[in-house]
Amino acid sequence: MPLTIVACVKQVPDSWAEKRLLDIDSTLDRESADPVLNELDEYAIEEALRIREAQGEDGSEVVVLCMGPERATDTIRKALSMGADRAIHVVDDQLHGSDAVATSAALTRALGTTQWDLAVFGSESTDARMSVVPAMVAERLALPQLTFAQKVEVDTAGRSATVHRQTDDGYDIVSAALPVVISVVEKINEPRYPSFKNIMAAKKKPLETLDVAALGLDPAEVGLAGAWSAVEAFEQRPPRQGGVKITDEGDGATKIADYLVGQKML
Repeated sequence: MPLTIVACVKQVPDSWAEKRLLDIDSTLDRESADPVLNELDEYAIEEALRIREAQGEDGSEVVVLCMGPERATDTIRKALSMGADRAIHVVDDQLHGSDAVATSAALTRALGTTQWDLAVFGSESTDARMSVVPAMVAERLALPQLTFAQKVEVDTAGRSATVHRQTDDGYDIVSAALPVVISVVEKINEPRYPSFKNIMAAKKKPLETLDVAALGLDPAEVGLAGAWSAVEAFEQRPPRQGGVKITDEGDGATKIADYLVGQKML
């Protein structure tokens, strides 16, 4: 039986870039850093593709779902160039400043616009590092969640999915009936590189856009107005100062110890 696997992705600032907040609303200045596909979401895309490929030529498909500004289209196209079949882009200026709670609400509504069997997320985003959105989406949908998977098995005949995961308490094998929400860790696979053929084909693949109204969301639920958390104050990191220079005249160890004590490091 054909499967529809949704790979949820996010566009984030390059991890290596210097980041800053906007003075006007204390949100991240996304124009100050190059936008990239969240690295951990590449594993979700790859796993979705492998699940589809395991089904053979039965009509299974991979759908990319992304919430983000207009520029996130580049991230979506990269996901499509990896081999996904079509995409849904949730884009609306009213979503600016949305926290994890609002993001999960928007993604849940977007998932409600298409038929699907598995929703696959990366374990977290490299900009927020919260690792809560997959669980929030599952809770909103009242569906099972199989999180932090390092191996995924899908039984189409039994309409179920099983994940293997390593935890602090041991090795878990957990199963649930479809539809199900899954998050994967970076050890699960090795993401493929898009071929030139797929890069060109991605430009023609279907890309549906949805705004807040199309999702049936109250604007007060999302964006800064609906955020459950806020940055009250911030200041720029001070410029790096020159270090303390210690000249060893036979008492270098003592000087170092005195410095560490003064810094309350000893």
